[in-house]
Amino acid sequence: MNYDVVGVRFKKAGKIYYFDPGAFDMTQHDCVIVETTRGIEYGRVVIEKKSVGEDDVVLPLRKVIRVATEEDRIQVNKNKADADEALDICLTKIYQHELDMKLVDVEYTFDRNKIIFYFTADGRVDFRELVKDLAAVFKTRIELRQIGVRDEAKMLGGIGPCGRMLCCSTFLGDFEPVSIKMAKDQNLSLNPAKISGVCGRLMCCLKYENDQYETAKQELPDIGERIVIHHGKGRVVGLNILERLVQIELSEQEKVIEYTLDELIEEGAISSQSH
Repeated sequence: MNYDVVGVRFKKAGKIYYFDPGAFDMTQHDCVIVETTRGIEYGRVVIEKKSVGEDDVVLPLRKVIRVATEEDRIQVNKNKADADEALDICLTKIYQHELDMKLVDVEYTFDRNKIIFYFTADGRVDFRELVKDLAAVFKTRIELRQIGVRDEAKMLGGIGPCGRMLCCSTFLGDFEPVSIKMAKDQNLSLNPAKISGVCGRLMCCLKYENDQYETAKQELPDIGERIVIHHGKGRVVGLNILERLVQIELSEQEKVIEYTLDELIEEGAISSQSH
């Protein structure tokens, strides 16, 4: 069974959620009011109406309540201004309670039924008294949500080592697993300062070209592999994966010769099939 949906984002680089557009005629960049697990929320359409399979949606599919009005936009701006004030108040309360936590951001839900305070901390924090103080000030539900350093970078933004705005804060909806093996496969320096982002974790962009590197590596011999070419017997000592070059150290002549993958295949030194 297929469903007609629109894709909605609630934050600039947030996750995309599907909603039933109903009878509303919406285009990309239109703002809408929808019901979520957090309550009534204000979001932006980033994927226009399309049909998707049952496996691509979370049922029951919630409907778009309405296309946002000017009054809704005014409410959103007021919520943002009030959230800035709430952040200053919370910082003061954290200092008064001497809590070992770093406040990152504050957010009102659209319907103002809840204020969410995002923070980082090295361990568990007993913030029960803080919640009581905040509830007494704001007279609404209070949620303190501990986040990781990657989420902090996504919220605050910044400039990466490449000189561009952080991927996570501009377009990445979800974080994907990144491993040190990806850096090794791409022949990058394993110096943490060169492969870590501003969050201190491995850079998300290590994932971007990883599939291409893995595919290319399957076609090339392994480092240390023994190989026979017309110059004699040798051992693979280096690879240029993207240019498909293989460096071979000749056992008897004590010199290194560089071959293209195609040349090795032509000589019959390696198979043309994947390694």
